[in-house]
Amino acid sequence: MTFWMRRCAPLLLLALAAHCLAGETLDRIQGRKELVEVVDPDYPPFAFLNDSNHMDGFDVDVAKAVAQRLGVRLRIETPSWELVIAGHWRGRWDLCICSMTPDQRKAQVLDFVAPYYNSPAVLVTTAQNTGLQSIRELSGKRVGVEQGSSYERYLQKDLVIAAPDAKALSYPFNDVRIAPYANEDLAFQDLALGAGRRIDAVLSNLGTASARLDRMRGKFRIVGEPLYVEPNWVAIDKGDPQWSALLARTLAELKKDGTLARLSVKWLGKDLTQ
Repeated sequence: MTFWMRRCAPLLLLALAAHCLAGETLDRIQGRKELVEVVDPDYPPFAFLNDSNHMDGFDVDVAKAVAQRLGVRLRIETPSWELVIAGHWRGRWDLCICSMTPDQRKAQVLDFVAPYYNSPAVLVTTAQNTGLQSIRELSGKRVGVEQGSSYERYLQKDLVIAAPDAKALSYPFNDVRIAPYANEDLAFQDLALGAGRRIDAVLSNLGTASARLDRMRGKFRIVGEPLYVEPNWVAIDKGDPQWSALLARTLAELKKDGTLARLSVKWLGKDLTQ
């Protein structure tokens, strides 16, 4: 055996093993040399269109790191959130690194591979709205949420987080008027018109809420303390355990070598990956 063969044989065997064990999804990815990722395109700083007209953000960079480890290019698609969480992707997309919180409903049609960051859920209203000081005062208020999101489930008092060690949530409010939106950007645009005009508040992730507060200084404020901390997991279509296992190992490597922490600090200002 030549020196080159002795040096490269372990790597070739590893690549062959990954191919044999990773199932239909990896076969498709390697065949087209492309990983197809879905994101919410109006969710800064996790995913958004930058000044160069390219998708950017924390979720996008994590997906790029996964694609790099797999040795393929990344293609990003931005279908509606309702299509993504409905499952039955039929090979259209390979994974969702898209700030998705696992809950019992989604777990029926999607497989949740691994967590990659945690973030508090917060209530946002206008800076001038002094009449709303806590979640307990939401009764009768109209609250904007992204349709099909965990925040909508929370306001319906029907959110059960499907993750290890997840605690039962409390709902310290009476019935609220839920205003579902196709994306959060539209909800914040309506809130910017003034509390009570179309909606009174928006329920969102602290990361994207903080980004919008920074972008429109003096326009919004966060109400009281965070409501709960939600784990955000990488999701895939149901039914490919080999792909799930390979992807979980890849994410574990990205966490171990500090890649996830570095990207979290870059986009979120702190390490939320632990």
